[in-house]
Amino acid sequence: MKEYFAKIIESVGEDLTRPGLLDTPQRAATAMEFLTSGYKQTLDEVVNDALFPSDSNDMVIVKDIELFSMCEHHMLPFIGKAHVGYIPTGKVLGLSKIARIVDMYSRRLQIQEQLTKQIAETIQSVTGAAGVGVIIEAKHLCMMMRGVEKQNSSMRTSSMMGCFRSNLSTRSEFLSLLK
Repeated sequence: MKEYFAKIIESVGEDLTRPGLLDTPQRAATAMEFLTSGYKQTLDEVVNDALFPSDSNDMVIVKDIELFSMCEHHMLPFIGKAHVGYIPTGKVLGLSKIARIVDMYSRRLQIQEQLTKQIAETIQSVTGAAGVGVIIEAKHLCMMMRGVEKQNSSMRTSSMMGCFRSNLSTRSEFLSLLK
């Protein structure tokens, strides 16, 4: 990747021998590896058997999970937060694992709509929950730095599964607890 970043830097008209750019191709390659590290993770590694028996069937919510991802269309970041809720049916997922699932999918070239759905489907499949709700709100640099250049714009997406989709009171409770 280092060589490709060197070519990109040269192609915009910069001098790679300039002191500030001497190590930039390697630093950019290392950064890109980190920003896309979700491709190197598996769900089994992330969950790591942190699924615990529980007789709770009350809503579990983890909100304000910071995330960053890379827009697959322009390879520019989008930055925001995810809110995840589910209703357990005999098993609960370790708290940190919800954030790790968000990170695993976020650290891939993505669109926010798909990211939201991937997180919801994964929480559903891992826990067997009666329902799952995921809301992501993010600012997209591809819209802020280029194109229409709207710095105050943000995007919200949601994925509601099971009773979060079919039961208005469950969905309403989830949404009200996020306020």
